[in-house]
Amino acid sequence: MSIEIANESGVDVDTDAILAVARHALDEMGVNQLAELSVLLVDIDYMAELNHRWMGGDGPTDVLAFPMDEGSVDHGPGENATVGAEPALLGDIVLCPEVAAKQAATAGHSTADELHLLTVHGVLHLLGYDHAEPEEEREMFALQARLLVSWRSTRSR
Repeated sequence: MSIEIANESGVDVDTDAILAVARHALDEMGVNQLAELSVLLVDIDYMAELNHRWMGGDGPTDVLAFPMDEGSVDHGPGENATVGAEPALLGDIVLCPEVAAKQAATAGHSTADELHLLTVHGVLHLLGYDHAEPEEEREMFALQARLLVSWRSTRSR
């Protein structure tokens, strides 16, 4: 699995941990090992610009996910996986560490924990999960929590 990460945020971030949690989430979701993902960390001004341009939002947000090739994502067994499918370009996850730090302080956990949560959240969006409706939100957030717990348990071994 190819995961590229670029930190253009100006904030010191443990990019290895972000890569590890993204890889864990993709592995747990049964995504094809040939899949490609890009993670970009940006500053607050650029995130506000992206949020406005692509989502119609005002101000910066914590995470944006830009799926690239949903049709060829291998979601694992039982999800109409195509044997021998070409590698999927999953897309891009954009994180804003400054927004994550504010949210972490409010939530009472570390900025690193918030960035890990946001990374998993972005991966799930790239895999087609959403939280626009209450039932979708319950499913996505439960899955997000399960993935974070399983990832944390692998790190403490």
